[in-house]
Amino acid sequence: MKPPAVVLLSGGLDSATVLAIARDAGYACHALSFDYGQRHSAELAAAARLAASLGAVEHRIMRLGLGDFGGSALTDASIAVPEAPAKGIPVTYVPARNTVMLALALAWAEVLGARDLFIGVNAVDYSGYPDCRPEFIEGFERMANLATRAGVEGARLVIHAPLQHLSKADIIRRGTALGIDYAQTVSCYQADEAGRACGVCDACRLRRQGFAQAGIADPTVYWKSHT
Repeated sequence: MKPPAVVLLSGGLDSATVLAIARDAGYACHALSFDYGQRHSAELAAAARLAASLGAVEHRIMRLGLGDFGGSALTDASIAVPEAPAKGIPVTYVPARNTVMLALALAWAEVLGARDLFIGVNAVDYSGYPDCRPEFIEGFERMANLATRAGVEGARLVIHAPLQHLSKADIIRRGTALGIDYAQTVSCYQADEAGRACGVCDACRLRRQGFAQAGIADPTVYWKSHT
């Protein structure tokens, strides 16, 4: 039997690639997505498509009320999504998002008897988010092994971040080799209901640059001019 793993699946390019990597590594993938009040909720429909097309054995979408707190352009409609690179940590950072999501993934992993969790964080082509750094992943893994019955009883839990040190172009090349249809993904911070991208936010800029540098045609459909 394939060992179970929990894979965080946002519906974006990076998480789709991680799901494909985990599947290719021989895991039975239980995909977990979150409706956390994000303005780009079209990514949840993308996550469902990707879970089906990439062979997840199960896909769950949990309601997570981070939007109740606000504090981010992704969860508070009164804060505009920036259309130019920001200095420092941008307003699209969602406070504690990866910490909370990994904690819930960890809970599901314990129930499933899974020892492996996958997340698509990246420390190369990213927006400076503190919860995407290798130090965060290493710290969370230590905590997971201290805070769970599995960890205390000697069954080591591992947080896999296989994209951590890859450029966006390298991620796209890897995913393309694994057969991902990136047209199914939604990365844009202000995608419309159909999943069409704005082309000008930070996520769109990094995505577009990645396809260009990888030498692969960008399948993204845009609703707004980005020239």
